[in-house]
Amino acid sequence: MNSVPGLRILTRGEHSIHDDAIHPDAWKVLRRLHHADHTAYLVGGTVRDLYLGRIPKDFDVATTAKPNDIKRLFRNAFMIGRRFRLAHIKFMDNIIEVATFRRETDRFEEPEEVGGEAKAVRLYGTPEEDARRRDFTINGLFYDPFRGHVIDYVGGLADMEKRIVRTISPPDLSYEEDPARMVRAVRAAARIGFAVEAGTHEAIIRHREAVLRCPRARLLE
Repeated sequence: MNSVPGLRILTRGEHSIHDDAIHPDAWKVLRRLHHADHTAYLVGGTVRDLYLGRIPKDFDVATTAKPNDIKRLFRNAFMIGRRFRLAHIKFMDNIIEVATFRRETDRFEEPEEVGGEAKAVRLYGTPEEDARRRDFTINGLFYDPFRGHVIDYVGGLADMEKRIVRTISPPDLSYEEDPARMVRAVRAAARIGFAVEAGTHEAIIRHREAVLRCPRARLLE
């Protein structure tokens, strides 16, 4: 039985993910992190697409390794981001994005002096905390390739079976935090042939004008 309430794990043989569908460059990253005693999972849309038998556009990794650890392990790693550092590990014609598990939000220290800048406190977290900060349940899945486990803290497997897109946090709150999620919900549903769950859809109608406040670069992304 699962020891964490709400946790659901599919073991190898209970799901359709085949390890030979994982890109060789992603395997290089996963194995090096694993051999350095760090937990390393495939995450998000990567797992969703593998579960559906689709070829993922990107192979993203989440790990217990901190940014400095990643930088030491990979000479081909380039760090991006200001509030939360991500690693882009560059191969010949591919980039594997690696992020440290983190909590729901970052908080900030007060400036040390008047006019100084507040510094972000990077709050790293557990896999469960990382899953719960994501946008949709179907994007909150992890895949542990070393055990062959699909790990679900947010009800993503049930929604995969129902073929629906649902926000992890209450939809009104989710869209207030990031209005671009409304566009992502519709795009994800159209791309994989799912429906947008009723509450998630109704909140899009209520908050639709907030999309106009999104930076254009964010919407293009």
